[in-house]
Amino acid sequence: MTLACDSHVHVFDPARFPYALPRSYTPATASVGELRQHLQKLGMARVVLIQPSPYGTDNRCLLDALQQLGCAQARAIAVIDADSTTPLQLESLHQQGVRGVRLNVEAGSADAVSISAALRQTAEKVAPLGWLIQLYADGATVAALAPMLATLPCRVILDHFGGMKSNPASRASTLPALLDLLASGNVYIKLSAPYRVASDGPDYASVAELAGTLINAAPHRLLWGSDWPHTGSSAQRDGNLARIEAFRAEDATRTLGLLSQWARQGAQRDAILIHNPATLFGFAP
Repeated sequence: MTLACDSHVHVFDPARFPYALPRSYTPATASVGELRQHLQKLGMARVVLIQPSPYGTDNRCLLDALQQLGCAQARAIAVIDADSTTPLQLESLHQQGVRGVRLNVEAGSADAVSISAALRQTAEKVAPLGWLIQLYADGATVAALAPMLATLPCRVILDHFGGMKSNPASRASTLPALLDLLASGNVYIKLSAPYRVASDGPDYASVAELAGTLINAAPHRLLWGSDWPHTGSSAQRDGNLARIEAFRAEDATRTLGLLSQWARQGAQRDAILIHNPATLFGFAP
């Protein structure tokens, strides 16, 4: 096992930790034991757990997984209510291994002004702890928020290629903003879940140019994540919470192998897989 890090996974344990209401879907179970098997296949010793939307602001499943995995191996990104969460509660989360909070607006209807206000409020809450904000938004929203994201008082991670799609129109409208954000020094981008960028899997040839551009521009501002256990798409959900949504049949080992094609230099891969997550999430050197 290497000190490489899968910087984007979820754990679902509804038998012990029921899902929240309201929610947009009901996922299957993905246990800590299955996560360990996933990391073993990848040959990775480190992982960052991301609070998934079906749990809302109830972070108990996330914290339980952190406890099982231990602080040497795992960190986490929680979801909080910025209006009610107290500094004491944030400190407790920090002691348990949480290093940031997530805002997921990819499937919502909030406008850029509302999202901007939520980001600023959250940043003021978490900046004293040295935490980061992880934002999942579509590329157009990221581009609209770019000037503000570059100047927040905490670091920002953009999920899943910054919300960009592989089609030419999306690249043309979003890629310049992403490159400017990488140059700002305040923003990181996850090279994660290429199936949310394009549909030409399993090798995602249409993503290669986009990934190469980001890597050549700022390998020290990128992370890699599998998005295990590969939840579905919000576009395919019908509101039926009684239906258990199956996970995607993705080969994370194969997807990890694509990084060697995108990042030709070993130093680039080491930055993305080892050094950047160690710095951002506070793993031991």
